[in-house]
Amino acid sequence: MKLTMNTTVGDLLEIPEAKATLEQYVPGITTNPMVGMLKNMTIAKLVAMPQAAQFGLTKEKAEEIIAEINKRIPKA
Repeated sequence: MKLTMNTTVGDLLEIPEAKATLEQYVPGITTNPMVGMLKNMTIAKLVAMPQAAQFGLTKEKAEEIIAEINKRIPKA
């Protein structure tokens, strides 16, 4: 499964390699109580929110994180 900006936050959090990578780039993100409300949101919609920038999560940073996750996910 190749992740994209259209992947939902919930789908991302179900992948152990993705969770570990997210924590590496944005410490505490996977345990933040607000994440539960974002599970049905795509990554593209998430980074479009002004609050994402407060955490340093820009479109460019999200694309970098997704590329790194895609490298770490075992190929089927």
